[in-house]
Amino acid sequence: MMEEGGAAFMKSLSSLEQTTSRRGFLRDAGLAAAAAATVGVARKTQAQASDQPKGANDRIRIGMIGCGGRGGYHLDLLEKMKSAGANIEITAVCDVYRPRLQARADKHKAKAYMSHKELIADENVDLVGIATPDHVHGFQAIDAVKAGKPVYCEKPVTHWRQFDLTHQLTQEVEKSKVPLQVGAQGMSDSAWSQMRKLVQDGLIGQPIHAECGYFRVGDWGERGMPIPDPNAQAGPDLDWEAFLADSPKRPFDVSRFFRWRMYEDYSGGPGTDLFPHSLSPVLHILGVGMPGTVVATGGKFRYEEREIPDTFNMLIDFPEKITVAVLGTQGNNYSATGDRGAPGRIPVIRGWEGSLTVKDQEIVFIPAEGSTKEAQKFPIERKESTEWHWQNLFDAARNGTPPISPMALAFKVQTALQMGILAQREGKVAHFDPGAMKIVLG
Repeated sequence: MMEEGGAAFMKSLSSLEQTTSRRGFLRDAGLAAAAAATVGVARKTQAQASDQPKGANDRIRIGMIGCGGRGGYHLDLLEKMKSAGANIEITAVCDVYRPRLQARADKHKAKAYMSHKELIADENVDLVGIATPDHVHGFQAIDAVKAGKPVYCEKPVTHWRQFDLTHQLTQEVEKSKVPLQVGAQGMSDSAWSQMRKLVQDGLIGQPIHAECGYFRVGDWGERGMPIPDPNAQAGPDLDWEAFLADSPKRPFDVSRFFRWRMYEDYSGGPGTDLFPHSLSPVLHILGVGMPGTVVATGGKFRYEEREIPDTFNMLIDFPEKITVAVLGTQGNNYSATGDRGAPGRIPVIRGWEGSLTVKDQEIVFIPAEGSTKEAQKFPIERKESTEWHWQNLFDAARNGTPPISPMALAFKVQTALQMGILAQREGKVAHFDPGAMKIVLG
């Protein structure tokens, strides 16, 4: 906990979500990493940051931690952006499975590392991407932030059992002002920032309720994860201990290694795999603080060959007197309101004076019963784009443009989801204690 206590931290968190430092990070990050390479991950304080931002024409050198499905997607996208003119270069890649690592190192002509700490310490890496299993995101992000290197971290930022790590990462970002972009790429859709402005302008009156969620058919993202080598074994070419990290120690299991999303030691199921996409826009629109109480239900209702739920539903009450319902199942894809990109089900935001949602390419305002306001429509300025999401981080690294999916927002989102998973698992109500900065089940 910060010295000023939970209240002071929450005040700083609120301001952090709205803005970020206008300083550049890339120049000193490389120098700090080089100086500290022999003693571990380089550390850089805010005072060490350069007062001069990196120029728009300076190349950003990227190191990617994780070369699996999602990491490979990002690497290919970054190469596409480079070919289209983006001044970036992939200089290093990291993975705990050498065959996967070497294939990507060869493809991108990049330095290969099996240790994420060594990649972060590389003086030829300015910015770090993280696309690894959920339970190691937080440790890797903290190491990168402490080294002064901007981060693109896939959602969720931490595992469902790692609230303290979520808090620690948030503190590190707030303290250092190093840009961190969470890979909830649906936030690149301008619909959500436009809806936030409409709520702030009072169009719907006092917000009171919102709903969102994720509906699909199939467990292809869990049981369907490929096993490229059924005979793989832990050893020099597969670092099982690094994969386990802080999760329970177990003998090597090929399914756990390659299909980790099936197992609760490494994944939270829809709650932390899909719902960050859904909940991030809603909390951004509402501008709420930390959650107050959460209840949740769910379980394995269709796919038995997994530890994590396939159906998960939660209700979040915020101190601002707003309830958010997050609903979903992997057993049916009908979402009722339609779907829009990564966030899945199109959200509905309700206030005393009316509601906001999206239909086709327009934001729609529906007046509430008794309201004197008229129905309105607002064209959406920009669609979702993972490419734009990356460019937003590059802009943050170069000139301090605020990340559209910042750690301050992710802290609220992830805390709510961690509360939901704990509530569902224990059959209790989860409460957030802002003074003690902890989750309490009761």
